[in-house]
Formats: sequence, C-alpha cells, structure tokens
Amino acid sequence: MLSRLADVLVPAVGRLTITTDAGTELAPGSIVVANHTSLADPAVVLAALHRLGARPVIMATAGLWRVPVLGRALAREGHIPVHRGDRRAADALDGAAEALERGCLVLIYAEGGLPHRADAAETAPGAFRSGLSRLVRRTGAPVVPVGQAGARRVTSGSTAKQLAGLLTAPLRRPRLHVHVGEPLDMAADGAVRTERAHTAVTAAWRTAAARLGEPAALAA
Repeated sequence: MLSRLADVLVPAVGRLTITTDAGTELAPGSIVVANHTSLADPAVVLAALHRLGARPVIMATAGLWRVPVLGRALAREGHIPVHRGDRRAADALDGAAEALERGCLVLIYAEGGLPHRADAAETAPGAFRSGLSRLVRRTGAPVVPVGQAGARRVTSGSTAKQLAGLLTAPLRRPRLHVHVGEPLDMAADGAVRTERAHTAVTAAWRTAAARLGEPAALAA
C-alpha cells in the first residue's frame, strides 16, 4: 500500500524522473541502500522503485509506528522499526534478515538520520553506520545503491519551513530525480564494505543531483 500511495502522492508535489545503470537489477532478497536528506525522500524513493516494479520493506525510525493510521499500516505490511540508541536496536537487523530470507527487498538508510541543515540545497551523503555491513555479512544479500535528489525542495529546515514547503510544493512542483545503480560486489570486510557502499550511493546521488543542476554535484 505504501509504495502505491507514494506513486500517487509524489507526482502531486513534484516532477519525478528516474534513471538506472545498464546493469541495474532489483532481484528478490536484495538490500536497497539510499541517501537520506529529507522527510520526503522515502516517498520519492518508494515511488521510483514502484515504477521499476519493486515494493521494498523499509527500515525506518520506530517513532513512525506511533503515528495513528501510518503506524498500523507499517506494522501490517511488515516494515521494520529501528529503535536507535535502544537495546532493541539489534531487533531491526533480525527483522531485516528475516525479510531478506523471504525474498523481500529491504530499503535501508545507512546514514542513520537526517542532516542538520536549514537550507534546501543538496550535499553528498554523510558517513554510513555499520548496520548495512553487518546485515550483508549475516545474509550475503546483494546491495543496490540508490541516489535521490530534490526531496529537500519539498521539505527541509525547521518544522515551520517543512510545513510551508509541503503545502506549497503542489504549486511549485519541484523537480525530483532518483538514480538506481547496479548491484555491488560486497565481498570484503566490515569497514571496506561500508566504504564501498558509501562510494556507490554517493555516485548515484551525484548522478541524480547533476540531473537537477545542483551545484554540489556539478562541482564534484
């Protein structure tokens, strides 16, 4: 339901385009790792993946499960709550591993949070945490890098600015772009695995941001 809903709602707030690498494959049981810049970007990524025929299970902050209606939908569809800074944090990897074993795609945000910035500009992905590498070591699942750009033009900054951005987006219709890379060779040890995934997601983000003419990507 969330993937279908995202594919309906995203065109109402922006103009979404999608590109893929020649070797892109969203095979069952893959981990999809994307950059995280805005509260809007999960919907943007879900809409793009839905158009490519993929409907992933999402690893998302556990606070969303407390939101009426949304929390019930997340639980019903098997999405995975992440309890950051909590002894239950390891449960998220257990849930992700089980979903991968069932042949689900799992969408993970390896940066572990949003950037603390007030402007709407794009910047390269921040450092990745170790969860992605540990999940790969545990499951051997292939990793597909995804870069998105433009979501900060929908929502970014303070709570007031985010609400204003969301309310005015249907009139502004900002451009949004998602680029899906080819699966990665993750046959390496922990830190190397993490860096390899970070490099690939950064390259995918740069492709997406360059499509929108973002200075940060064009200058790289």
